[in-house]
Formats: sequence, structure tokens, C-alpha cells
Amino acid sequence: PSEPLIEFMINRGMEVVEEYEPLRYPHATKIFVNGVWVGVHQDPKHLVNQVLDTRRKSYLQFEVSLIREIRDQEFKIFSDAGRVMRPVFTVQQEDDPDTGIEKGHLVLTKDLVNRQAKEQSEPSENPSMK
Repeated sequence: PSEPLIEFMINRGMEVVEEYEPLRYPHATKIFVNGVWVGVHQDPKHLVNQVLDTRRKSYLQFEVSLIREIRDQEFKIFSDAGRVMRPVFTVQQEDDPDTGIEKGHLVLTKDLVNRQAKEQSEPSENPSMK
């Protein structure tokens, strides 16, 4: 079901496609969920980071695919049945002066793996997507 995800994005500034005025926002990024154009957003980088964060915290199932196509000004989310599973690696998107990890480096450490294992074993709270 994509409704909670769409509601989550609306609450974070997504304008639904029915209310979109192309002349007012000609450079807005189109947002697709399972191939359906659902809306647009003025700050796609921020929205993508928020959705990525919800997936990393397991509020979204890890099978959900997130694809940002900057050149085409599109953000595509796929959560439909039959998603192909593959290993997921996290790549640093920007230089992080706090950790010293540079943009483009694979972010995978024993500490990270252990923290993820611990988080997965703890009962999760069901956070509101709002």
C-alpha cells in the first residue's frame, strides 16, 4: 500500500499532481510511486534524504526501491510486490566532517553492522508517518 508513503511526502511539502501548476513551478521534480505520477516537490534532495532515512530506520520495508534521476527531474519509488532482493550498500553522499568519511565512500563498519543487528532485534515502535 502506497497511501501512507504518499501522505508522508505530502506532509513534507509534496504537491499532489492534481494541484500542480507547471508554469508556476517549471523545475519541480516529479514523484512517481509504483509508476504512477503522484506529485511534485521543490526540494527533492531533502525529500529523498527523508525517505531514505525512514527506510534506513526500518519504518519503510527494505525492499522499497528509491531512484532519484536528477537529469530527468524525477524521484521514483517502487514498493510493489515481487521486488528483487539484492545486497544494499550505503554510499556516503556528501563529505562528513564529523566522521571523516568522504563523498563516494562505502559506509560499512563493524560498528554499523552491530548497531543495525541490535536495532533489528529490538521491538520497533510504530511511528506515525506524519
